[in-house]
Amino acid sequence: MAAGDVDAVMALERALFPADAWSEGMLREELAETATRHYVVAVAGDALVGYAGLRFVPPEGDVQTMAVAESAWGTGIGGALLTELLDQAARRGVRDMFLEVRSDNPRAQKLYARFGFERIGIRRGYYNGADALVMRRVAEEGTHE
Repeated sequence: MAAGDVDAVMALERALFPADAWSEGMLREELAETATRHYVVAVAGDALVGYAGLRFVPPEGDVQTMAVAESAWGTGIGGALLTELLDQAARRGVRDMFLEVRSDNPRAQKLYARFGFERIGIRRGYYNGADALVMRRVAEEGTHE
């Protein structure tokens, strides 16, 4: 993700998360943290259809955000974005990956579970009243994933 992607990312962010979208300032601050952040976008044709962000402070990392346009659901973009984040995390020495996901988003929960994330807790009301499920994925011993 580059500064030139911010407008398109923010449009998608507001469309998908109208009640709790990040602000443009938050996103720009994240992009500026190059020592501990890695953000990517997915593009189909001329359209930005997804984005994801990683915070890494080895041995831990967090999926900061991830979204895919509804028009691209079921096309593998979410899996590709998550794979990129996990690969980057492994290259940076991250062993334990964490994330929060809305309790009312079974689609995302299923994706994360497929990648080995397990529920470890809950944050009540984290998303404007909706609970957040806290999930963790631990890289296997002796692997770089």
